[in-house]
Amino acid sequence: MDWTVTDHLLAAVVDHLAVANWMFATVNRDEDTEPADYPEPVPRPGDGAVEPAGSPEPRSATLAEVVAFLNSPA
Repeated sequence: MDWTVTDHLLAAVVDHLAVANWMFATVNRDEDTEPADYPEPVPRPGDGAVEPAGSPEPRSATLAEVVAFLNSPA
């Protein structure tokens, strides 16, 4: 399953929030307690997850595709 830009941004927000909570807990813990484990990021497509059979190989954009993207209206 392909992720949309929104999916990637939401995963980034979740990862950053988890790190911020980890930092807060680490700074505010008692000196005698064990530090919390660093949070694991949300798994993204292609991070070793099983891809569907027949999924196309990733490729780089051609120069024409990059120019078309940069010239497209927002």
